[in-house]
Amino acid sequence: MDKKDGMNYAPVGKPMPVVKPGEFVIAAIALDHGHIYGMVNGLLEAGATLKWVYDRDPDRAEAFKHKYPQVQIASSEEEVLGDTEVQLVAGAAITSERCALGLRVMDAGKDYFTDKAPFTTLEQLQQARAKVRETGKKYMVYYSERLHDESAVYGGQLVEEGAIGKVVQVTGFGPHRLNAPSRPEWFFQKEYYGGILCDIGSHQIEQFLYYAGCKHAEVLHSKIANYSCPDYPELDDFGDATLLGDNGATNYFRVDWLTPDGLSTWGDGRTIILGTKGYIELRKNVDIARSDSGDHVYLVNQEGEFHFQVAGQIGYPFFGELILDCLHRTENAMTQEHAFLAAELCLKAQEMAIKIK
Repeated sequence: MDKKDGMNYAPVGKPMPVVKPGEFVIAAIALDHGHIYGMVNGLLEAGATLKWVYDRDPDRAEAFKHKYPQVQIASSEEEVLGDTEVQLVAGAAITSERCALGLRVMDAGKDYFTDKAPFTTLEQLQQARAKVRETGKKYMVYYSERLHDESAVYGGQLVEEGAIGKVVQVTGFGPHRLNAPSRPEWFFQKEYYGGILCDIGSHQIEQFLYYAGCKHAEVLHSKIANYSCPDYPELDDFGDATLLGDNGATNYFRVDWLTPDGLSTWGDGRTIILGTKGYIELRKNVDIARSDSGDHVYLVNQEGEFHFQVAGQIGYPFFGELILDCLHRTENAMTQEHAFLAAELCLKAQEMAIKIK
């Protein structure tokens, strides 16, 4: 895994199967973003059986089969959706096409697991909410910066244990390396990618809702800019926002495509969680100028100052929980309302953002 390339970030963890081979069958459709590999890795490590892949680009499907030799390449999307053995479809389509794919998957009687951001418009969100009510199927989202990061998982465990008291504020920094030459054309067109707050901002808002325990929140203020990419006028290379949760917790986050070439990883992702009795800092990908390893957790509370390096120790429980949720129709991995609320707030933040000239 290339640490400098966030687009193809696909963590590999320890196998922690929750089902036996063949008990939970999955397929992959639409390989437009490299996150599909992280999504599939997580499901396979949790015991899923990968049966099908389909992509309109045969070369992408062949590359996927090279990575996962057990998979069959389907001749069409319909071939996958018509297979009654398939219980969940994972997809990383062009962002603006993710909702339409999800509607087709749920109409076919299967649960859907999409890369973030799950929507580019509030109308798509309304369609997905209606389809979930109609079919009873799941529309789950790969918010990987929390779900597929051991420091983020451990930070959540510390919060749940009461290590810092009640969470009152979450600050998030989500810089990414642009790597423009390797990006597809759609990535730079707002109609297709939705804008920076809709896209990578969705990670930050989801984390705030989770760590602060918010059931609802409002966007107070947001901004976007294109500071450094005149060749891509529709690209936001910077965005930030401030939110207020229904329980009084607040959030500020910043996202950008301004990672300098000298950084050893694709982004110096950090989260600071402030509680009434302490605070936690997550240094997800690097501890700059000290260690190029990730998954550093710093905790300060009434007992003292602590540093934990948790790579390889925590795992990624979301994927096993998701499989069991699909089988038992529970909501332990993530509630549907939480997934949709994070999406709704990032769309609203993008919609109301002040454009800095």
